Amino acid sequence: MGYDAIEMFDFMKRRRESMSKVDTAWLRMERPTNLMMITSLLFFSGRVSLQRLRETLLQRLAPYERFLYKPVETPAGVVWEFDEDFDINAHVRAIGLPEPAGRKELQDLVSDLASTPLPRGRPLWQYHLVENYEAGPVLIIRIHHCYADGMALVQVLLSMTDDRPDAAPHEEPANPQLKAYRGGVVQRILAPAQKGLDHAFGVGVRAVREAAGMVRNPGRAADLAVEGAEMAKELLVALSLGADPKTRFKADELSSHKRVAWCDPLPLEDVKLLARSLDVKVNDLLIAAATGALRSYLGRHDQPPDRRLCIRATVPVNLRPLHHSKELGNHFGLVFLDLPIGEPNPLRRVEQVHDAMQHLKESKQATVSLGLLGALGLGPAAVQAPALEFLSSKATTVLTNVPGPTKPLYLAGARIDQQMFWVPQTGNIGLGISILSYNGSVFMGIMTDARRVPDPEEIVDRFGPEFDRLMLLRLMFPEHMVPRGRDADALMAHWG
Repeated sequence: MGYDAIEMFDFMKRRRESMSKVDTAWLRMERPTNLMMITSLLFFSGRVSLQRLRETLLQRLAPYERFLYKPVETPAGVVWEFDEDFDINAHVRAIGLPEPAGRKELQDLVSDLASTPLPRGRPLWQYHLVENYEAGPVLIIRIHHCYADGMALVQVLLSMTDDRPDAAPHEEPANPQLKAYRGGVVQRILAPAQKGLDHAFGVGVRAVREAAGMVRNPGRAADLAVEGAEMAKELLVALSLGADPKTRFKADELSSHKRVAWCDPLPLEDVKLLARSLDVKVNDLLIAAATGALRSYLGRHDQPPDRRLCIRATVPVNLRPLHHSKELGNHFGLVFLDLPIGEPNPLRRVEQVHDAMQHLKESKQATVSLGLLGALGLGPAAVQAPALEFLSSKATTVLTNVPGPTKPLYLAGARIDQQMFWVPQTGNIGLGISILSYNGSVFMGIMTDARRVPDPEEIVDRFGPEFDRLMLLRLMFPEHMVPRGRDADALMAHWG
């Protein structure tokens, strides 16, 4: 099925469109050690037809014509150019696992694909259907970050899927979850924060112009705040942060190979119940459990963290305007979140994460960072590279939590049982943590630099036990009697 098969799309015109400044920044951030690619994994029950999958995706690309365009560098900047040789067969392919085709082989394949750049001669996305996985068919999806952010890609997935298995490929997706997602999640859970974006972009332009000087002398960032503007002050706070401490997770040099792993799901209702009992958000609880898993990993590798040790995560915050809720592109900012990896008491970690998240919700950090990313998209590589290195030195990991569909979905007639995704890292950040809820379960994925952490499965295997410890502590001890410090360590050691 080649180019002739898409002549049905009446919107197709041989034209070029300028790429947005923020999307350009994500395109130019790519380097061999950190590909700017979102990798997803869907597990199915029942057979998946490759032909039907191609037909379904081709038909339902219509509202998202961007996926039929490729980014092209021009003297005037990056543009989207329609791929006149578009062939769905080049983007949706079957791929096999070596025997015994189990979890290890699948993990190795996803790791290899997450380390392999998408071919630049065509639109930057691919679907790989694995038909011989021992537990059933799986689909590996790779999409370059310049096309869309995580919130937009969840909407794309909902648009591609159905609520029943017998929907025909040519049918419009009658998916009530899509409407609920746009009207509920985008509006309630991740409400847009558009106010001040123009000013933030202006501050970002000034920051990029000063980037080289700030790398040599971060104190120069104070000049950006002399006007007393709230946005400029937030930028000053971010730029004045010291470099994150060196741990097994943090290094100046990365390899070009990634390793990925994912955990068994947690029941979402159990997570909600525990979060309510602790008077925190579900997100706080999950981040605290992930922090505990990182702490446990360090302890098992002869790097027991000092109880005062914190590492920073860059956390995406949705800034998508409601009138752009159906569009692709990147509409999010980044905030720096302290992860109390040195805290031995699981409940205290929850409290500290909760307090840090509350502080960030009251700040303008995300809006400022979106303006900075847009300004980076305007700047030359000579300015962008040192600015990116400077900012990435301040964090150890990228951490994202995406609320997914609440009921099971069907793609090309097959039921999706589980989902997972991995976010790209920027600069010299070599660790990515992804948390996703789907159909009443919570999933955690880890992407690591193979040189620093060759065994990410040891981290994800601690995610469930960390949540269980939190649940047990909460049930055993009233809040004012929760053991602290060495007592908590002794109790944890006793439980194994």
